[in-house]
Order: sequence, then C-alpha cells, then structure tokens
Amino acid sequence: MKHPFRIGEPNPALDIVSYGRRGVERPLHFTRAQIEQIARTVHRAPEVMVKVSGGANSTRGVAAHFSYIGRRGELEIETDDGERLLGKEVAAQLVDDWDLDLDALRNNWDTMVRGGRRNPKLVHNIILSMPSKTPPARLFAASRDFAREEFALKHRYAMVLHTDQAHPHVHLVVRAHDSEDCRLNINKAHLRRWREQFASHLRSHGIEANASPAQIRGRLADHQKDGIYRAALRGDSRVQWERERQAVQAGLAYLPPGLERIVQTAHAVQHDWLMTRDDLESQGLGDLAADVERFRQSLTVPLTRQERAVVTIRRGRKERPPVQPELTR
Repeated sequence: MKHPFRIGEPNPALDIVSYGRRGVERPLHFTRAQIEQIARTVHRAPEVMVKVSGGANSTRGVAAHFSYIGRRGELEIETDDGERLLGKEVAAQLVDDWDLDLDALRNNWDTMVRGGRRNPKLVHNIILSMPSKTPPARLFAASRDFAREEFALKHRYAMVLHTDQAHPHVHLVVRAHDSEDCRLNINKAHLRRWREQFASHLRSHGIEANASPAQIRGRLADHQKDGIYRAALRGDSRVQWERERQAVQAGLAYLPPGLERIVQTAHAVQHDWLMTRDDLESQGLGDLAADVERFRQSLTVPLTRQERAVVTIRRGRKERPPVQPELTR
C-alpha cells in the first residue's frame, strides 16, 4: 500500500484546499482559478486518468507494443509530425524512424558501465483516459494537444485511440531519449502535472474534466500492479485470495498497517475543507461554501485493501483457493 503524505510536511496533495494554510502566510482570497478548481471537485466533475503502463527496453519489445496498440495494423497511429500510419509494417517503421537501435546500443553500454542487470526503457507508454460516454474524437484532440505541448521537438511520440472498452483512452508512446540525448525519467511530479495539463486541454475542447488528488476526495491511493488487478477481476488472484484469508483470520481486532496515518490524512482533509468553506463565505461565495460543506460531510475515512477484503468476505463470498492453470504435457 502506498502511504499518504506525512502530516505537517509540505505536500501538493492538498494544494487545492490548503494553499499553504498550515504556514504563516495564509492567503486572504482564493483566485479565480482556485475557485474554479474547488467547484469542479465538490461538484464531482469527471476525473482524468494519466497512467504510465509499462514500456519496452528492446527494439523487439517496442515493435511488439506498437503492433499491440495498433491492433496489428487495423488502427491508425498518429505520429508527432502529424503522419497517420496504418498497416502491419508501421511498428517496424517507427522503430527505424526513431533510431531506437542506436538508443538500445547506448543503453547497453551505459548498463555495462554501471554494472546494472537490466537495460532502461527505450519508450514509455502513457495512457490518457476518461470515463465512459466521453466523446472519443474530443478526447483524442485533447490528447494531441497535451502531447504537443509536453513533448514536441523534444521527444518523438506516437498515439492511437482505443474505443473498444467502456472507457475511451489513448495510448501515447514516448521515446525515452530526447533530441539532446537526455532521458525522460517519469516521477510522481510528472504525473500530477500531466493530469492537470490533460484536464485543461479536455476543458478547452468542451469536456468537463478535473484533476484533483485522490486524498481530498476521500479516496485511498493504493494502486496495485495491473496483473494483480486484472487477476482479481477474473476471480483467480492468489494475492487477493491470500489477503482475504488473512483478513478472515485477523477479524475485527486486526489493524491494517498504516491505518493511523490514513485516519490522520482524512482528518487533515476535513480540516482544510472546513477552512475552505469559511474563506469562501468571507469572500461572499455562500453558494459554493454550502456545496463545500455538503461535500465535506460526504467524505469518510477510506478503507485499506485489507479492510475491503473483510467487507468482501462478510458479504457472503466463500473462501476458496485460487484457480491453478492446467499444464499440458
């Protein structure tokens, strides 16, 4: 589980409602942009998703990934220079155009010098997604604007729209090395900024979108690996089964690791929303202040995965071993 922020330390997670309130320089008025952000959050505008989903550290892996997101040549892939490519040969063409074989040699050499065991990624795969019923064409247009603003003339990139699932989404593949041979190493600050930028571009295309931290919406940011998540959806996750078994054995007396910190985070969120409400009222924004108060009262302390497992068991799900794959001889 990923722990929430440390109370008392500067953290961007609550910028939307704190704006430095825990410091001595408390702002007297919210700006227009801050008010709009607060309104989107308490009115529960659709939240954007920007996720880094793997990549590849070999030219063969990159080609396979391009083939996958292009549905083996059936979907159109748009590049950073505006080309729209279609066909099974596109994957190999992009690997060649981006000089990824040279990047691979450079990575191999750097790995040997460092004494590492694994080469770094040649590309990053970034998924830009919105809830169902979002117009796919507008989503793709906003994704194009986001990619152009963030990577144009620095990193080569290509993108493709997928609409075959409930949530329309765009796969954005970005070359890890830029034009000056510097690597793109993605961290949490990148993801936070990218979410905000993507949401802004969506709004400019007429799509209601927000990018607020999960904590201020009463959600626990305990993301898990794709493999575990998908296996849990299928009902054959060994990790999920073991978590449920331990939860049943532990019972109510069991306190999940990090629970105290989660509760502290929830209380800090409640405190900041209260102060936000008061400041809005002092600025004459009574209607929005009332919306903030209703939103605040709807927030609860989020459950950990272990606690959710207990709830699952109590709802009647029987304990059972995970499904084992059958091996053919």
